[in-house]
Amino acid sequence: MAESITLSEVAPRDGLQSIGPFVPTETKIAMVRALYEAGVRRMEVGSFVSPRAVPQMADTAEVLKAAKALPGLECTVLVPNRKGFDLALAAGADRLGFFMSVTESHNRANLNRGRADSLSELSDLVREGGRQGVKMRFNLSCAFHCPFEGVVAPRDTIDLVEQVFALDLGMEIAIADTTGNAAPDQVAAVFRHTVASWENPWAFHGHDTYGMGLANALAAYQAGVRVFDGAAGGLGGCPFAPGATGNTATEDLAWMFARMGVATGLDMPRLLTAADLCAKVPGGTPGGHLRGVPAAR
Repeated sequence: MAESITLSEVAPRDGLQSIGPFVPTETKIAMVRALYEAGVRRMEVGSFVSPRAVPQMADTAEVLKAAKALPGLECTVLVPNRKGFDLALAAGADRLGFFMSVTESHNRANLNRGRADSLSELSDLVREGGRQGVKMRFNLSCAFHCPFEGVVAPRDTIDLVEQVFALDLGMEIAIADTTGNAAPDQVAAVFRHTVASWENPWAFHGHDTYGMGLANALAAYQAGVRVFDGAAGGLGGCPFAPGATGNTATEDLAWMFARMGVATGLDMPRLLTAADLCAKVPGGTPGGHLRGVPAAR
């Protein structure tokens, strides 16, 4: 199979945001460099959010500066609002990651505002980003399950996707299983519809809370998705989604796709070394399976 996918690494951002003890900036930069040495060329390095809300991301500008010194690495930062947008542009981020939730309850917990207000402000920022020629990505959290509202109907997610699609016809749209409680048939149904209906590039952001991270990623792949988020060492979790644990491990995703003959561009021995480093971050809750398989090394 002459297929290839892109694995976007999120350990420096989503992997750390829920950790209580502040992870030293030098440790975050070491993670970025180790992942880069493993072949990662697309990475979420942080988010320009309120340091009061997410203290772990207070040094995003410093981590981004170090990451941008690595040739060929596309650096993404998340931005929830106008202030984050301005900070990200000033810091030289390669891609802006906008985000909001499909459900009203999680949007209010995560962003302290309603969905309509979030979509209105982000719509303006997407249009401005388009005028400035910056790469963008629009992330939809809790697209399959919400910690407050339960299972999300596919139609609710698709309706919001349609509104986001209308903002910029070429912008990447990521659909996220924030709680790790999605089912593969649910993931497949949503992506089959979106991929068939709109020509935007699509991405899947999954968590492995219930052990279905790989199954859901495979369902998204079979529906036509070719960009996948992962966190080395299985780090992750959302501080505003009770019960959500780590992202699907990058090394597990890379192994699965490699076994399928799908190229990822990653060096497995170096990726495992980077995953070991990430998994040892103080305060983190690592996950994934491949690091524990001696034969994989």
